[in-house]
Order: sequence, then structure tokens, then C-alpha cells
Amino acid sequence: MTVTHRKQSTRRVARPAAAGHGQSGTRPVAHHEPSARSRPDGAWRDGDPVGRRQFADIGDVELERGGVVPDVRIAYETWGRLNEARDNVILVEHALTGDSHVVGEAGDGHASPGWWNSLIGPGRTVDPDEWFVIASNVLGGCQGSTGPSSPAADGQAWGSRFPYVTVRDQVAAERSLLDQLGIRRLAAVVGGSMGGMRAIEWAVTHHDDVDRCIILASTAYATADQIAWCQPQLLAIRNDPDFAGGDYYAGERRPDTGLGLARRIAHITYRTETELDDRFGRDAQLGEDPLRAGDRGRFAVESYLDHHAGKLARRFDANSYVVLTEAMNSHDVGRDRGGVEAALSRVSADCTVVSVDTDRLYPPRLSDDLHSALPRSRREHITSAFGHDGFLIEEDQVGDIVRAALRRGPRDKA
Repeated sequence: MTVTHRKQSTRRVARPAAAGHGQSGTRPVAHHEPSARSRPDGAWRDGDPVGRRQFADIGDVELERGGVVPDVRIAYETWGRLNEARDNVILVEHALTGDSHVVGEAGDGHASPGWWNSLIGPGRTVDPDEWFVIASNVLGGCQGSTGPSSPAADGQAWGSRFPYVTVRDQVAAERSLLDQLGIRRLAAVVGGSMGGMRAIEWAVTHHDDVDRCIILASTAYATADQIAWCQPQLLAIRNDPDFAGGDYYAGERRPDTGLGLARRIAHITYRTETELDDRFGRDAQLGEDPLRAGDRGRFAVESYLDHHAGKLARRFDANSYVVLTEAMNSHDVGRDRGGVEAALSRVSADCTVVSVDTDRLYPPRLSDDLHSALPRSRREHITSAFGHDGFLIEEDQVGDIVRAALRRGPRDKA
């Protein structure tokens, strides 16, 4: 079975059962379009270096709210080899501004290094000698999968026309990707934050096909507090004049100001008050005393937030930030299933529910509730000074938890 691709596409075509590590069974492609740096968005486009990406055309995706996204493409990366039984597959789910590049260096095709760089590799938590690992860029994203920056049927970017998608729609697209790769069953699905939302949705929707589900710093439903924090982020982007209602792709300016404000707001919720105070206190940025006469300088913590805002704007698309944030707001495994407890009662996977003790965005109580409602669940904790981002930063603790979860048989009692 070969993953299909359009004639005009500059993609790699992948065969999922290729032997060895990395991307066996791929071929190089030519690049003709200008670099993403010359365009008014941080999205990956056809013609840009593909890096480690592979691509699958999965057809139309029917949406939970009605309608379809036609002719969907999903970008993904793989590590390891699919065994003959096809039962050694681990699906890794990225968070809001992540993508398929879980591990690896920055370089052509990848604006930043892997976001979970210690997870996969020989002798690491997930050893590709044992496991076949898949990570895809989510539907609505901007790093190779169909999203607002992708061409619609008329050849122009979707922009404001891209529909509202839910976490369930994203999981449906991932299910279609795996079907096309000839994979039915998952030995494990693992994800944190927005990735954890998709992980638990997988375990509920496809409860007969998931052996293990590892959910880090996430929840069974988006809370009012989480949605409230998202609203000013969405407004910051939409009220940037350069956003142009979402149709800025043909112009020379992009809504970096709005996207940067959204990132600043979000980043504060990802960290803790004590970490920011211990790290920066009331120090001024070097050479920028806010109290000096003349132009007002910045406090060091302001410079820190500015840095993260600019960094994201260089590698991410504002429309995708909006689409994915709204998808997170949609998250509720109990919707149309009789409530959260009824939905979670159908899960047959061996679950591991992990919280970060200082997480103020996804507080441990939400993990407690999720754990209590699951038929088979093990409760784990990450100790960290870094808040929500602890699930990415505390690599040793995360590695120990994931390793233990994978060692347990899928039917072992938690």
C-alpha cells in the first residue's frame, strides 16, 4: 500500500512498514516556491524543504458540526519499524503550537528542534528498535497538514473560510491516516495538554483499538477557566489590523502583533508565579532601566515574554492558532455521550493520568477527576517549579512514567 499524493505536490511518499529507523521508503523532492520567511505567515508550504515529513492524502473529513473539509492532507513523521503483527504502534500527540517534529534538530523544513527531544531514540524512553512511532501535524495546523494556510479548491488559501473543527474531527483525521497506513490498533497513544485531549478522545471514540492511553497535564473537558484564558488570546489576534479577518496571505504583512500578544498571555499561564519571580524578580533588562529618563525600558520578565512572542511568530500561523485554540475550547468527551463519566466508562485502555503539581492552567484536580472516572487508570504526578510546561521540561520524570506505562501489559490492573 502506498500513500497517495497529488501530481503538483512536492512531498515525500511514505510506506509505513519500511525497515530501520527514520524515514525509509521516502524520496527527495524538488523545491520551487520561495521560503516561508518571505511570506506573511509562519506556515509550511508545498515547495518548502520537507525535512522529516511524510504526507498522506486522506480524502474528505466530515465535521462534527456538519460539512466537510475536502481533500485533506496530513503531514507526519515516523520512527522505527512496524512489526508483522502491526501491534507495536505508538501515536504521539502534540500540543497547541507543536507539530510532527517530536525529536530531531532544527534545520531545513523544521524551524525549531523537536519539542520532546528526549522521548524517542535508541536507549531512550521509546526505543525505535521495539516501537513504531507516528506523530502527525493536527488537522487545522500549519506544518504540512491541511489548515487555514493550505490551498482550498480554488487554489487560494483557506484563510477565513476554514471551518470550525473540534478535537473529535482531529481524531477522525488521525484515524483516517492510520487506516491508510494499514494500522488498526494502537499499543499506546500519548500526549500532553492539547495532545492529551486527543489522547483521551482516542480512548473514548476508538475504545476497542487503544491498548494504553497516557495523558499528561490535560483534561476530559475544557473548563470555563481555560476557555476564559483563551478568549483574550483570540481577540488579540482578531483585532490586529493585519489579521484582515483571517485573509492576510496575499498581503505583505502578517498579524505578528496579535499572535505575539496571544503567546504572551498563554505563556504566563504555562509557567508559575514563583518561577517568574525567582527567575526575574524586578530586574530590568540589561541596559533598559524602566525608571530612567527618556524612552521607557523593559523589565527582564517583559523581555522574556517578548522573546517568546517573536519566536512563535516566526514559526507559526495566526489562523492556525485561532483554529486550534477553538478546537481546544470544543473539547468535551461527554458531549452527546451522556456526560463525561458515561463516556469515560467505555474506555478499555490501560490509562496513565499525569498532572504537574504547579500547573495552574490544567490543575491536578482535573487529573484526579479523570482518573476516578476511568475503569483502569494509574495516577502519576510530576513535581516541577515550571507549572504546565513541566510535562515538557521535566524529561526524566516524564520518561520514567511513560516507560513504566509501556512496560505494563495492556490488560494489567492499574
